[in-house]
Amino acid sequence: MDGSTSDNGTFGTRALGPVVAGTDGSDHATTAVLWAAGEAASRRRPLTIVHAIGVEHSDDTHTVLGKARETLDAAAARVAREYADLPVSTVLSRDEPAESLLEAAGEDGTVVVGSRGLGGFTALLMGSVGLRTAARAKGPVIVVRHVTEDTGGVVAVAVRDDGDRDALTFAARTARLRHASLRVVSVWLFLQNVGSMATMVDDLSGMAEAEGEATSHMVEPVLKEFPDLEVMVETVRATSVAGALVEAAADAAADLLVMGARRPAHRIGSPLGRVTHAVLHHAPCPVAVIPRA
Repeated sequence: MDGSTSDNGTFGTRALGPVVAGTDGSDHATTAVLWAAGEAASRRRPLTIVHAIGVEHSDDTHTVLGKARETLDAAAARVAREYADLPVSTVLSRDEPAESLLEAAGEDGTVVVGSRGLGGFTALLMGSVGLRTAARAKGPVIVVRHVTEDTGGVVAVAVRDDGDRDALTFAARTARLRHASLRVVSVWLFLQNVGSMATMVDDLSGMAEAEGEATSHMVEPVLKEFPDLEVMVETVRATSVAGALVEAAADAAADLLVMGARRPAHRIGSPLGRVTHAVLHHAPCPVAVIPRA
């Protein structure tokens, strides 16, 4: 395993630190914890497993704490069976789940959560813990919705502008640690039935060329920093950005899809941008949400 500083250093200006996983004992959470363990092992970083109970809402604190400790012990034991050399610690929190995960992650940790739970931890449901954590985190949040054995050894990353540079660098370092290739996907919207056909053909050709040049310019520093990394750049014309990203991840049988977190200034409904929200719900692989610069 390559332990060079370029992989274990920073993405952008942020350290690639320890990994924190949330669990409520459900199958979805267990899948996320094991995925997080693999990520921690690839980084040569410790894993912290968190269970939050929000105990102020409980009528029987002693019983709840006992069950919570059993859940944590079971998760740690499961990890130990598959990653015997991985340093693992557990945190039993009385706060709410999102707050507990963010506190455990600190400034440089990566949070990993499942997309569904038991209706509590008390609900690792998309639209709940995962979305709130991703919307507030200062570091990466990875939502594990689907994990399959049939992956293509590919880390895909969505880029649009300079605000996605941290996401691009994070994806490149993750790809290198996983001995995977990097697929950079830039999606530009094509609005149908606008203008005359002749004008549209000329405009589309120019737009495609401009988008391709902008994406290539963004990728140049990654190629220099990781000269041995296999990188494929793809500019996609689509009527749905989220749909194009989901399709690109599926086509590549991606291990992970990385994207920048777009957080609307006025949050009505989803605390994340519309595209991020849709991708988290429909992606065929785990999704890493990175704060945009």
